[in-house]
Amino acid sequence: MTGFLAICMLTAGYAMIAKRLETTILTAPMVFLGAGAVLSVTGMVDHATSERLLHPLAEITLVVLLFLDAAQVDLRALRQRHVWPLRMLLIGLPLTIVFGSLAGFLLLSGWTPVAVILAAAILAPTDAALGQAVVSNPKLPVRLRRALTVESGLNDGLALPAVLFFAGLTAATMQSSGAWVLFAAKQITLGPLAGAAIGAAGGWILLRAKKYSTTADIYEGVGALAMAGAAYLSATLIGGNGFIAAFVAGLFFGAMIKGACKFVYEFTESEGQLLVWASFLLLGIALVPEAVAHLTWPMFGLILVSLFIVRPLAIWLSLAGTDAPFLTRLFFGWFGPRGLATALFALLVIDEVPHALGETILHLAVNTVWISALLHGITAAPLSNWYAGRIAVSDAPSSEVDRNAAPLPGDKA
Repeated sequence: MTGFLAICMLTAGYAMIAKRLETTILTAPMVFLGAGAVLSVTGMVDHATSERLLHPLAEITLVVLLFLDAAQVDLRALRQRHVWPLRMLLIGLPLTIVFGSLAGFLLLSGWTPVAVILAAAILAPTDAALGQAVVSNPKLPVRLRRALTVESGLNDGLALPAVLFFAGLTAATMQSSGAWVLFAAKQITLGPLAGAAIGAAGGWILLRAKKYSTTADIYEGVGALAMAGAAYLSATLIGGNGFIAAFVAGLFFGAMIKGACKFVYEFTESEGQLLVWASFLLLGIALVPEAVAHLTWPMFGLILVSLFIVRPLAIWLSLAGTDAPFLTRLFFGWFGPRGLATALFALLVIDEVPHALGETILHLAVNTVWISALLHGITAAPLSNWYAGRIAVSDAPSSEVDRNAAPLPGDKA
């Protein structure tokens, strides 16, 4: 009881000063991961209960965020104007997995090649929430903030098929089973089909309801969340992957409504914060202390290489030939923090691979998250302000970083 009282007081207290903290080195992920770890170590909150709560909350959070992040993207505008995020998603993300795999081959002795690639895929997605001071800094060009937001919103959904594929392949390699081929094919094909159907139908119905005034803003949010759940469950029922379905449903729903549902853009900045904070808190309680206890030097080395070399190099190469200036490419490369998606993907595959490997991958993912939360949280505000100052005094024309930066629907930058 004392532990839950402390959680309520912490959450209320943080909410009261959250806006002020946005400009400091103290971020929400740092606060809630750290507080969770303290509550766990001191025994104020039961570890077993927290771990049982983490799995359903993690799945719900992942489904909602995959759907809503995808729904906020204007695919037509993305194809026509946003070269930077497209390059980072279509070239940078695969390169991140490739380079992460090469680093894993060198540092993770005893791992099978497929297991190493699986770990690299889990460490690839980024989370803008860990660098909120960057994407919310009005001193930075809209185009730059938009690129990071779009990339972090879509790369978890794009990385998920690779995670599922290599998880299945890892299990098949270690269990000498060929059934993974059919399973993976069904997951990756039936999931998108179910998601596309639910998302397109849901968007069409919402537009009709708005046209005939049979709904209102206050009810549309309930419907959007229900669509995310329907996509997940329908895909699961037919043998597809529910998370991929939620992501695809969001893409189709967003393409249909074209900004007509305010809830899609407001939820992640309001009620959605509670889901994110709760997920980081439970991660801190249930997983961080154990992960820290199992942190090895090879694992620590891989995490640092992933943060300081793998991602920056992949992004640098992906933006070659674009109008991204030298400092911008370095800036994008560093601000790719690993957050909820990395931890949730590890939780997702832990039951799909042999137990010992699953536990090790989970420890790797959770250690990556808290180290990234610390490093990116500390550097987000100072580096974004420094970079904004360099842009302001640069001889390069401002159009070099702000060209074609018209905001997408829901952008508050």
